[in-house]
Amino acid sequence: MLRFLLRLSALFLTATLGGIPACNAGGGANAALPSPAVDAPIATAKAAQTAVLAGGCFWGIQAVFEHVKGVVSATSGYSGGAANTAQYELVSTGQTGHAESVKIVYDASEITYGQLLRVFFSVAHDPTQLNRQGPDTGNQYRSVVFYANDEQKRIAEAYLAQLAGAKLFPRPIVTLVVPLQAFYPAESYHQDYAAHHPDNPYIVYNDAPKLARLREQFPDLYTAK
Repeated sequence: MLRFLLRLSALFLTATLGGIPACNAGGGANAALPSPAVDAPIATAKAAQTAVLAGGCFWGIQAVFEHVKGVVSATSGYSGGAANTAQYELVSTGQTGHAESVKIVYDASEITYGQLLRVFFSVAHDPTQLNRQGPDTGNQYRSVVFYANDEQKRIAEAYLAQLAGAKLFPRPIVTLVVPLQAFYPAESYHQDYAAHHPDNPYIVYNDAPKLARLREQFPDLYTAK
């Protein structure tokens, strides 16, 4: 809980000094990024598949994907470390190897893995920030695509190469593409945090703008929860 309070305290201090921080998702991109040139085909029948992504505080990532058409569920949690360290107080030390992550279960007949990545890089976080995101710092806030199979790895690596080649960001993309070993759900008070606390200053300044960009840049994909 200490790290939780420090996160909010840092936000309040910055606000008091007149410099409201915000995760500028897209690293300066003013419009939705292009669709992946390499992607999985839309399934011909309902098919539940899973993606695990990390890009800063999981509150905002979860909030974004809960409003994406075709997403069945989004769960905040931890990936990259051991089961016995998948606890918020320990992860917040930055010493566990975990990243705050979100497990996205989606219907592959409605949205592709590549389109989820497009949303992830366009509006959900800034992939050029190394071991931080907005006001949050530490390797637990790193940008990661945790791939579950060879197809996800191929699509993710191809899309990163596509974005880098197009020079759509003002700084190099630092997103890691690593195999998913396990996903551990976070504590219950972290689940749907943005929806339960819409007036929390952290949510107002860091995560609400992500939802606004999702509505603006992806009107065909946005859905009310």
